[in-house]
Amino acid sequence: MINNTDVHEIVKDIKSKFRLYMNGPVSQSMREKGMDYKVNFGIEYPRIKEIAAGYEKSHEVAQELWKDNIRECKILAGLLQPVDTFYPEIAEIWIEGMHYPELAEYTVMNLFQNLPYASEVVFRWMADEREYFQTCGYLLMARLLMKGMQLNERAQSEFLDQAFTALEGDESLVQRAASVALRKFALQSRDNKRVVSKQLGVMAKSDKPSVRAWIEKIRNDIDY
Repeated sequence: MINNTDVHEIVKDIKSKFRLYMNGPVSQSMREKGMDYKVNFGIEYPRIKEIAAGYEKSHEVAQELWKDNIRECKILAGLLQPVDTFYPEIAEIWIEGMHYPELAEYTVMNLFQNLPYASEVVFRWMADEREYFQTCGYLLMARLLMKGMQLNERAQSEFLDQAFTALEGDESLVQRAASVALRKFALQSRDNKRVVSKQLGVMAKSDKPSVRAWIEKIRNDIDY
């Protein structure tokens, strides 16, 4: 465990690197698109990942970084957080603090998909009514499917029911995440593709243009 003084110094050092690589035009562009962090250095993800590689994983440092309403700190937190001390209740606190899609995507990719309990929380998150819980749930499901996770009949039925319901909803962020998970599921096997394609055919008659657009996108991706 690192003491508070060391944590403070490490975070201070990390922020000095952020200032060194600050990209003003990108930061301004993100602000104009609604990414209203207290501070946004506009640093591209590969550079953030490069900075993270210079530090050891640390629960204390990651938690301190996450507390800051700074874009790069929050992304870096997911790269430095060890999985063995990241309990489900902490994961949910992090999700409650998410307000931008890219943060959900990076955190799921860098941290959530590696959690030992990922397959246990994924269904709970997808079923949650809160936008970012659902988003993280579907993005996590997509990652787990990409890693080869196989769903039994009951889990498959639950996933498809929730994902298609989300697709018919009105929250574009959740629709997008659900569509990613459905594509990954369909690409696992011919049987999966057949099940997904059948339901897409039923939903193609939807009177919502956005729903038809998502269906068309999924079809194009799984019929390549």
